[in-house]
Amino acid sequence: MNKKWQVIKYLSLDLLAAALAWTIFYVYRKEVIEPQHFNGWNVPFEFTPKFYLALVFIPLFWIMFYYITGFYRNIFRRSRLLELGQTFFTSLAGLVVIFFLFILDDWIGSYKNYYQSAIVLFTAHFSLTYFFRLILTTQTIHKIHKRKIGFNTLIVGSNEKAVKLYQEMTSQQRPAGNKFVGYVPIDEASDSSLGNFLPQLGSVSDILNILDEQEIEEVILALESNEHQKASSLLTIIENRQVTIWGIPDLYDFLSGSVKVNTIYGSPLIKISNGLMSAWQENTKRLLDVLFSIVAMILFLPVFIVLAIIIKTTSHGPVFYWQERVGRYGKLFRIVKLRSMVKDAENGTPELSSDNDGRVTKIGRFLRKTHLDEIPQFYNVLIGEMSLVGPRPERQYFIEQIVKRAPHYTHLHKLRPGITSWGQVKYGYASNVDEMLERLPYDMMYLKNISLYIDFKILIYTVMVSIKGNGK
Repeated sequence: MNKKWQVIKYLSLDLLAAALAWTIFYVYRKEVIEPQHFNGWNVPFEFTPKFYLALVFIPLFWIMFYYITGFYRNIFRRSRLLELGQTFFTSLAGLVVIFFLFILDDWIGSYKNYYQSAIVLFTAHFSLTYFFRLILTTQTIHKIHKRKIGFNTLIVGSNEKAVKLYQEMTSQQRPAGNKFVGYVPIDEASDSSLGNFLPQLGSVSDILNILDEQEIEEVILALESNEHQKASSLLTIIENRQVTIWGIPDLYDFLSGSVKVNTIYGSPLIKISNGLMSAWQENTKRLLDVLFSIVAMILFLPVFIVLAIIIKTTSHGPVFYWQERVGRYGKLFRIVKLRSMVKDAENGTPELSSDNDGRVTKIGRFLRKTHLDEIPQFYNVLIGEMSLVGPRPERQYFIEQIVKRAPHYTHLHKLRPGITSWGQVKYGYASNVDEMLERLPYDMMYLKNISLYIDFKILIYTVMVSIKGNGK
């Protein structure tokens, strides 16, 4: 499956629908609305430069609006009925914005023309957009039902419940798209009945490697009631990877009303993994990351040049300092900073900096107190490895030490690491693992309360710390 190609298809059709709808609306304005304003005089029809300008920006506005509302996520997991409602309400909301920006100052014969214009634009836009989406989504669903499209799926569990689930899902006339590649038993003593149908890919201790090697997209926990405690520790490991996790509900879940299903033909499964932010907030956060990074890189360019010259002339070594860190979903990336320590400050074993660290240069102390050494990290944000706000990324060496004392630390890998964080504002740079653990509760609070509002507050406090120069 090529998700990028599927997204391009939706993008192209959405652009086409928006352009056609705007053209229909423009013709309606010229042929129906404007003659009423001029008392029926014959107004010559022409496509003006303003029309062509709008034909560029209006479709781009819609694409940005759909992106922010999360339409292009889970592109293969779409429901035609839910898509109908989503398209209706996004078309309605977008119309309100366009109405006040472009239609409110139109030439009209009476105020009824406003309503007529809005209805024509909404009807044309919604109808064309959903028509194209319906065709594409229907094609995708048919491919899933014919098993031409599948999602690599791992079953955790090997008992009779797992076997029953496997047989039920593989015998469905209208399958949900799960392509079972194997299973992992919850422990070595478990019943291995599922082994008659699927290969055992390893043990629970190998599950992260299995997810990567087999390119797993979905995990189904098929566990007995007495295995739920083991499931909790398992979730701590796999919830921080980019996979969808499902569980089999028991009778209590049904009676309590906690089971919500959106498919009639599929097996009833509980979706355990959920996004930390709503789609519109998460996409807005990413959009702001990109915009702020571009602006910051431009504004800080003179400051960067001055600092680069000072670093180069006051100490031996490069201007930039690159270091491997652990990012979102546990993926490694190279963070970049302005060098604040002497060249080759570490020889072998990773070592954290302390308040009176002799390895820190004179300009380096200023950089660390004002956080100006973080300027190059806007590049990491721009390419999607980091965010403006998020838990600070650490090296694997220190993460292994932290996890021994606080296993829940790995939950932070659900997020993109940030240039600044709640813990960073409170503690600054950590000089040892104990300080990392002291900073951890603030990062966990951010994880549980993440929102754009919290991000803005952290950014404001970070700016205040930088200006005062009292960072650590």
